[in-house]
Amino acid sequence: MKRFFSFVAALAIGSQLSAQEFQEFDGQSCTSIMVGRKASTDGSVMTSHTCDGRYRTWAQMEPAADHAPGTMHPVLRGTMHTSFRGDTTGVRLMGEIPEAAHTYAYLNTAYPCLNEKQLAIGETTFGGPDTLVNAAGWFTIEELERVALQRCDNVRDAIRLMGALAERYGYGDGGECLTVADKNEVWQFEIVGIGKDRIGAAWVAKRVPDDHVAVSANIPRIGKIDRKSKDMMASANVEKVALDNGLWDGKGEFVFWKCFNTDYAKGKNFNDREYFILNHFAPSLGLTYEMDELPFSVKPEKPVDIREVMALYRETYEGTDFDMTKDVKMARAANKQHPADTVVSPVANPWLTTTMRNTLNTIAPGTVEFRRTVAVAWCAYSHVTQLRAWLPDEVGGVCWLSLDNPGQSPRIPVFCGTTALPKAYETCGQRQYVEDCALWQFRRANKLATLSWQSTKAGFNAEILRLENLALDGAPTGPVSPAALNAYTEYIYQESVRAWKALEDKYWVQFGSGF
Repeated sequence: MKRFFSFVAALAIGSQLSAQEFQEFDGQSCTSIMVGRKASTDGSVMTSHTCDGRYRTWAQMEPAADHAPGTMHPVLRGTMHTSFRGDTTGVRLMGEIPEAAHTYAYLNTAYPCLNEKQLAIGETTFGGPDTLVNAAGWFTIEELERVALQRCDNVRDAIRLMGALAERYGYGDGGECLTVADKNEVWQFEIVGIGKDRIGAAWVAKRVPDDHVAVSANIPRIGKIDRKSKDMMASANVEKVALDNGLWDGKGEFVFWKCFNTDYAKGKNFNDREYFILNHFAPSLGLTYEMDELPFSVKPEKPVDIREVMALYRETYEGTDFDMTKDVKMARAANKQHPADTVVSPVANPWLTTTMRNTLNTIAPGTVEFRRTVAVAWCAYSHVTQLRAWLPDEVGGVCWLSLDNPGQSPRIPVFCGTTALPKAYETCGQRQYVEDCALWQFRRANKLATLSWQSTKAGFNAEILRLENLALDGAPTGPVSPAALNAYTEYIYQESVRAWKALEDKYWVQFGSGF
């Protein structure tokens, strides 16, 4: 039995990129969509995140705490690849900073994402020039997020705190974007190091207009810096860092994304996902993929519902020129209903393994051109988080958390007032098969379904929408105890697990007897 499940684990990893491709596309890991309160249907502010890569999938609610004077806070590195809450494998203590007198409760995911005060954070990596990275800097991006969620109850304070900590103690990570939101507004925060041998950070932040939506997908998107604007913040050294590192000649207008971009973007401030998502929300703008620059944000042509954002996280560009399945064809014999023709093969799916893509392209060159879709098979987890000022904090903020491929998995609600997650979330399943951990409750059926995705996707989508409606329609909207919130999260999780187990059993019968 163990040998069989080792095969399933290998199948899951095989659906990811090859080592060579992963290195090439590592800068294209994670997608964040932001929605201002006047752009949403109900006044929600939204931020979101896909954690694309083999990051940890265990999650835990960390409680609020009071700290005695003189208490120090450890600044850690390496927490994103641990196997459980107390695992210290690969974790390093970079230093200590004074602890706050009181710290807020928060949802501890690989990239910490929501606290009890309706402060939420999404993330995407843009890398930036390697010459800016100094590994001696204390703070990585996930540790900046953690401290901000523990100490802040609004976006602006969170941005100022993260910027100040990185400048003082050093930023030791590559270029990163955080999409930081509270119940009133959402901002984009972009940060880089300042050089191989220098301790510090350079950063800029820009507010998304209340009636706009925005997207970050692994390319810096902030352009001109206006420090006089109340809707923009930046460190004092941004231009000097670019000048000192040969990224700007000091002549002409300073544009952040042009200086700190990486070469895979070919001089643009967007890739497939930014273009697709912004064009989805505002098609009448006539945005084209040939443009060098897309707007930082756009006003959607109709109010945006939470379900629409969730649907965008399932996107694989089906029916567009970017659709990777459109040329994976097979012959179909004539019958009374149709003439002989070619149709999309049942095995065509947007998450083909590298080996299968190479095989198809060897047989017929150009059959599958790799496109970076929003939903990818190598996603560890994702969240869509909504924040609502008119509701009590404990239910106003809710993180809709999904494990594995966001194009296939259901979402579980975790509220600001939730104090405990289902036990299955205590263990990460990335490095080994763990039958009862949350990741594998969904991954088993997800991977089986890709064997004949054209025949299974309708059933998957129907179950996703059924559970989505169940969870959204029954979610509490008034004062409720932590125990009741925990029970609701557990209920939706268990309903989802039952549904995915039924799908798994169905596909074993279907594929086990041939298809």
